[in-house]
Amino acid sequence: MKIPQSIYKKKLSFSESMYNFFATITGLTVFNWEFLKQAFIPPYEIKEIKKHMDELGVKTFPIVSIMGIIIGLVLTMQSQPVLQRFGATDFLPAMVSLSVIRELGPVLTALIFAGRVSSGIGAELGSMRVTEQIDAMEVSAIEPFKFLVVTRIIATTMILPILTIYVIFLSILGGYIAVIITENMSFIYYVNSVVTSISFGDLLPGIGKTFVFGYIVGLVGAYKGYTTVGGTEGVGRASTTSVVTASLLILVFDTVLVKISLWLWPTVG
Repeated sequence: MKIPQSIYKKKLSFSESMYNFFATITGLTVFNWEFLKQAFIPPYEIKEIKKHMDELGVKTFPIVSIMGIIIGLVLTMQSQPVLQRFGATDFLPAMVSLSVIRELGPVLTALIFAGRVSSGIGAELGSMRVTEQIDAMEVSAIEPFKFLVVTRIIATTMILPILTIYVIFLSILGGYIAVIITENMSFIYYVNSVVTSISFGDLLPGIGKTFVFGYIVGLVGAYKGYTTVGGTEGVGRASTTSVVTASLLILVFDTVLVKISLWLWPTVG
């Protein structure tokens, strides 16, 4: 059976792609400004925020648990032969812990979080938009932006740092598992090496930037879902573009935040 060519999506030209890019940035800026205005106006919907923290964050624990252990295992196994070549295996715990705390833990957790949560928010709000549930809330004198958008963005902003701390702990534990497989190192020595190598200037940038990443995940997912058009096809498109846009912005903002943290704590960086 011949498939009609009309079902294939038209390939966008470079100018159309650039237009869509700048339109998305402009839309996110306006959407972000609306969130900042609504976030500080009561009621604050604390119960709804707790609900979303459970749905969007706590249910992400299984996948980030596996990821955390694997990060520590792989990083340690890859680094051990290199350090051994220079006779510096004693620095292995410090290197693993600093790498995980400052960069790998926050960024990888944020990317996994974006893949699961941003797409979910985009699909959920997109479905509500195309089925006119959001319009029905407006008719019922309920402020849908505060109830649907503000609560989700606050929830993602608060839950991602908690997930990151959990992943960092598991990664350091995974690093020890890899160490005892390849090296004769005691647990006390490993812990002491990790603790003495970590300073406030390492923890603050690593954990602090996850608030920004969580905010990005919630903002992008909510924006793509809340502004969905085009029926069920639009819902799928919102879910996909949410992940892509959120992941890209996380990497871009990470580059900027790393530079800022090195400027603020030059002796640590």
